[in-house]
Amino acid sequence: MNPGSNSDAFLADRARFVRTETVRLSRIAGAGHYSSTFSAAELFACLYYDHLKLDPANPAWEERDRFVLSKGHAAIGLYPVLADLGFFAPSALDDYTRLGSPFGDHPDMKKIAGVDFSSGSLGHGLSIGLGMALAGRIGGKGYRVHVMLGDGELHEGQIWEAAMAAGHYRTQGLVAIVDRNTLCIDGTTEEIMSVEPIEERFAAFGWAVSRIDGHDIPTIRSTLRALKPAGEGKPQLIVADTIKGKGVKRMEMALNWHVGNLVGQDYDDVMAELMGEED
Repeated sequence: MNPGSNSDAFLADRARFVRTETVRLSRIAGAGHYSSTFSAAELFACLYYDHLKLDPANPAWEERDRFVLSKGHAAIGLYPVLADLGFFAPSALDDYTRLGSPFGDHPDMKKIAGVDFSSGSLGHGLSIGLGMALAGRIGGKGYRVHVMLGDGELHEGQIWEAAMAAGHYRTQGLVAIVDRNTLCIDGTTEEIMSVEPIEERFAAFGWAVSRIDGHDIPTIRSTLRALKPAGEGKPQLIVADTIKGKGVKRMEMALNWHVGNLVGQDYDDVMAELMGEED
């Protein structure tokens, strides 16, 4: 792969691809996590097509960058990207979640090439990423570890233990990306338990912090390019302000689309909207 070689327009197209594939795969499964995947679509596109150091022909490459999808329910949007890059055949997704398929609601790193973390219960990803970053330092490797967190995960105490430890051990190779779409399945993060001010809280634990528009591709690209290499220094945080359900009007910032199922005309209408083909 040649990070940085793709255009903004290409990355925007890949973000749309993440959304349309999420809709398609959800129909196969009978339900899917639409809105929390849509909020991360541009982040997925910029990370995988413009930033991460990977080799699809050699998924276990020791020097590869690691990606930990802590908000594992968004894996439905990650699988198509991995297939598109050549980690496995796109046709493997045609029986998504069906009996015998390796592709479940959350990813399994033992079954799926290109997946570095088997997720389940939320809140564990930052600790896993920290361990990977420390292992890289001990092993003399130059890779970075990128951890995508849902903002609702910031309600978990384990996140803050990991944030404190990362600052203490000065793991500059650890990059946390918070998908700040402000909504959990039960309401807004601030109603349930306030997570703001996110930047100040991480900075207090010794992190270098930035906050960006998580749908603005040039800004995402420039922010990722400005990240420091692995080494001893401040761990790095990107708070990406996003819109849950971005790209589909009926889903944007709507609690009832965290999990859902589009059928019939609704399916056709949403696909047309995503493709810019509405009447």
